[in-house]
Amino acid sequence: HRVFRMVSLARSLPPARYEDDMSDEEQAPVPMEITTTGPPPYGARLGWVPRSTADFGDGGAFPEIHVAQFPMDMGRKNKSGTAQTVALTTDATGKVKYDAILQQNRSHDTRVQSSYEDIVPKPPKTDDLALPDDEQIKKETEETAAALAKIVSGKSAEVKAAQPQQKQEPKYIRYTPSQQGPGFNSGAQQRIIRMVEMPTDPLEPPKFKHKKVPRSAPSPPVPVLHSPPRKLTVKDQQDWKIPPCVSNWKNAKGYTIALDKRQAADGRSQSTVEINDNFAKLAEALLVAQETASHAIKARIQDRQAQERREKEKKEEELRRLARDARMGRVGGGGGAAAS
Repeated sequence: HRVFRMVSLARSLPPARYEDDMSDEEQAPVPMEITTTGPPPYGARLGWVPRSTADFGDGGAFPEIHVAQFPMDMGRKNKSGTAQTVALTTDATGKVKYDAILQQNRSHDTRVQSSYEDIVPKPPKTDDLALPDDEQIKKETEETAAALAKIVSGKSAEVKAAQPQQKQEPKYIRYTPSQQGPGFNSGAQQRIIRMVEMPTDPLEPPKFKHKKVPRSAPSPPVPVLHSPPRKLTVKDQQDWKIPPCVSNWKNAKGYTIALDKRQAADGRSQSTVEINDNFAKLAEALLVAQETASHAIKARIQDRQAQERREKEKKEEELRRLARDARMGRVGGGGGAAAS
């Protein structure tokens, strides 16, 4: 019944003046995307983290978001303005120095040897081998003396600082205050101030903490020059071929060989031991030399004993002669006394 009413209502309406051939999909309004910058509104910030400068919306940091934030790039150490590109430079011949990147982030006294010319030793010049003149010797002597004096003065200052200071006499200063009257300076017109230098305690810890800065990286080592690669020949392959190790303790299957089997396989029992005749000749020569030496020693001992025996007999004969002479003199002296 409702369908019939709708159809009758459509028939009773006047025809349309303008007809559009666009379909229903084309007639549907297209929603426009509106891009907004800045943070999302409150209540819609769950899981949102500011990443760029535009996320802050010309404002400050968000205290409810617990991440490192840098609004307007304030506090950021590595800013985007710092360029990491090395300037293009050329050498004396006009060629581009591609090794300039090796000197990046290095001190000026660090030397990087990146070319073949840096490794080749330069021939000494005549000026370098020439002896210095008197003026240069005098200048170098003065500079050396000044450097040594500076070091000695620094050491002496450290020694003096470590030693206890001598007591200095106090200084007296007369002070006249600008405000005069009974209500100022207890009614005194002038005051005498006694200035004494405060002694320093040698055991007092230092007031300033000296932070040791780590030493910068030294110059890189000299590169090792290698010969160009060569094609491997058959002879080189044979020279580098190392034969596998043949074990005398285990066989090819990995089982340990028994001791008697190893001795039998060695072939030592089948070989005959031959002793050279020179060993017998050497032993006989040593025996003859030993006997000759013993005979010579025995002959020398006998000669020494015979000489000692002759010297002893000679001394005994001398003592007997002296005793006989003394006895004869005593007998002759006694007969002369009786005759007188």
